[in-house]
Amino acid sequence: MSYLKSLQEAVQPFAKTVGHDILAKNPKTLQLNITRKCNLACKHCHVECSPARIEDMQMRTAERAMKLLREWDFTTLDITGGAPEMSRVYKYLIDTASSMGKKIMTRSNLTIFNDDEYKDIPEFLKERKVEIVASLPFYEEVKTDKVRGIGVFHDSIDALQRLCTLGYGRDEALQLNLVYNPSGAMIPSSQEELEAIYRTKLKDEYDIDFNNLFSMTNSPIGRFGEWLERSNNMQRYLTRLCTAFNPATVDELMCLDTLSVDYDGTLHDCDFNLALGMSIAGPHKTIFDIEKNDIFGRKIRTMNHCYTCTAGSGSS
Repeated sequence: MSYLKSLQEAVQPFAKTVGHDILAKNPKTLQLNITRKCNLACKHCHVECSPARIEDMQMRTAERAMKLLREWDFTTLDITGGAPEMSRVYKYLIDTASSMGKKIMTRSNLTIFNDDEYKDIPEFLKERKVEIVASLPFYEEVKTDKVRGIGVFHDSIDALQRLCTLGYGRDEALQLNLVYNPSGAMIPSSQEELEAIYRTKLKDEYDIDFNNLFSMTNSPIGRFGEWLERSNNMQRYLTRLCTAFNPATVDELMCLDTLSVDYDGTLHDCDFNLALGMSIAGPHKTIFDIEKNDIFGRKIRTMNHCYTCTAGSGSS
């Protein structure tokens, strides 16, 4: 993480800008980052996943997570990675959470659905009414492939068309949400305007429907952080994020009502803190020793990457 020094020194500390401690509420979402394995190696990936990574959640950890999901006050299971579909515990988690009647969200890069080993996943998700949050960095081929690799755009379109055929984005019970990321060191433009463009382009050109578009600011960590450092863009990018700080976003941050669990069972306030190895505050750091009282009202750990989620209209 050669960029960490620049990240910490480029602008005023995030905590000083906020001016007060950020305290967690009673978490409603249990987010599990279950693997670093991925069929892609995207340039903006904050957890630096790739086909070469092998880290994967063990069944013991998955079972403990499901125990907390059942016994605590969580209403939602949010599964991410990597390409979470590649994890050995993926279907177990979804089946178990589904049997509890919990809301289930899965993150997806879409292209994984074209792999023979995972072609059954869309039908599996449909049967359990799992919400899909799918990354599509742009609605055009050149910009998407620049971030994610040659051929990714068309593979993503093929997967989206298949999901729509199954009813995703069309049936109210089958939610399909897309995620936009800028391709460079910039803050996204209006989410509403982007959603309208995405909706028109994808429908007119590919007959694709979806429910919502989420516009996400790239966090200056992971591969994107390394690129910012190499290209001497870290100072400029962080200054943009800091200048765009919106205090109204602080009370809506995802970390306030989410507990993030890594594949090894370590606990974090969010997936960005997870990527940086910043475990939650307090003496208990893993899913195996945490007590319910440990997570309510805990102080959220922050650093300057937190400007990502408070710039403009917010991004969390």
